Amino acid sequence: MSEIVDFRSNGSIASGYLVKPASGSGPGVLVIQEWWGLDSATKEMADRLAAAGFVALAPDLYHGELAGHTEMDKAGKLMHAMPPDRAGRDMSGAIDYLASHPAVKGEGIGVVGFCMGGMLALIIAANRPDKVKAVVPFYGFPQGASEPDWSKLTATVRGHMAEHDDFFPPAAARALEAKLQRMGKDVTMTVHEGTGHAFMAPHNALGTQNAALAAQIWPLVTSFLHDTLS
Repeated sequence: MSEIVDFRSNGSIASGYLVKPASGSGPGVLVIQEWWGLDSATKEMADRLAAAGFVALAPDLYHGELAGHTEMDKAGKLMHAMPPDRAGRDMSGAIDYLASHPAVKGEGIGVVGFCMGGMLALIIAANRPDKVKAVVPFYGFPQGASEPDWSKLTATVRGHMAEHDDFFPPAAARALEAKLQRMGKDVTMTVHEGTGHAFMAPHNALGTQNAALAAQIWPLVTSFLHDTLS
């Protein structure tokens, strides 16, 4: 029950990969890509969310561009070339599309993101508190100048970070967790021992996949989203 859909993005048009559950309806969840683009892994995560009862939408933030899982240099170039304002508009448009979709039920929208997508998931949650109620960032979060206005964040956050991660260090994740908790935000950043960046990734491009841990985490993710959005 998957399809490529178009949606409005602040006067322009964006597209994404939409999957509905077998039941035909469920809570809406946005899936934000890694730096590779809208790849097979992102689509697989959307498929798994649909299998768990959600209507999942993965917007194509690179507008058709894609890096292979052996093309790290290309992935980095695509990530840095992506206009942040366009990505923000596309994510916001995807949230509005989900929120108004007849198959989407429940209270608010969830956002799940991986690596770059984990960072963007938190940013869009802070910028769209009217709709985003639950966020699950994996090994990614805003740092320094990329941090949004956290005062607007109202969503519940349950993050999953790696212990050995040069991109998004665990100490920085814990510092962000502490800062947001001091602001009264419902935020938990779990740092999983012995893990490397991208430990959930089915493509295992970095050789850090931990399938056993991923199998343990996933039911927690889907239960949290159901509890928060239903």
